[in-house]
Amino acid sequence: MTAPSIDILIGNFDRALRVISGQARASRANPAASLEEATLSENEQKHAAGLMRVNHVGEICAQALYDSQAVFSRDQKVREQFKHSGIEEEDHLAWTAERLQQLNSHTSILNPIWYVGAYACGLAAGACGDAVSLGFVVETEKQVEAHLESHLEKLPMQDAKSRAIVDQMRIDEINHGDAASKLGAQDLPAPVKGLMKVMAKVMTSTAYHV
Repeated sequence: MTAPSIDILIGNFDRALRVISGQARASRANPAASLEEATLSENEQKHAAGLMRVNHVGEICAQALYDSQAVFSRDQKVREQFKHSGIEEEDHLAWTAERLQQLNSHTSILNPIWYVGAYACGLAAGACGDAVSLGFVVETEKQVEAHLESHLEKLPMQDAKSRAIVDQMRIDEINHGDAASKLGAQDLPAPVKGLMKVMAKVMTSTAYHV
């Protein structure tokens, strides 16, 4: 394992500040841009906002994970895939932030904590080598896919804008997991997968409210 360069760490710190401060920029058009706003009851709007806040936190974590996992990678193809996935995850981050504004809600006040925790997890995975790091991506994306599918069931049916964003996110996450698998991902031990699920549960249940 080779120590990361100062340039990489400085670049990651700069992106961390931009992500946490809400300066994410989308490279693709928002899939909900052309859809009309639905009429939601107060409870429906609050529920949709809670779900989208959870999704926004997930994208905060995704930015941290892809940046940190690339730190120790020495495979150019793996680094390029992490970069590509990170760009699409930033799209998700911008889309969910915009949707939260439209729902007259807010992003999680704990975003700095979510980012730091995810970055630490990504460093640990990356330090174990590309095969393990890619395996971490595959398992993460499997869990995120299931989580997004559950949100499509929980969101108000008439909330087409939120549903369009979540569905495109789901498609992208599947592609990210498939790409990592093709690059040689190693299957993670069951206890690690279980711990990841517990950590995700804590994050989602907290972020829904704050």
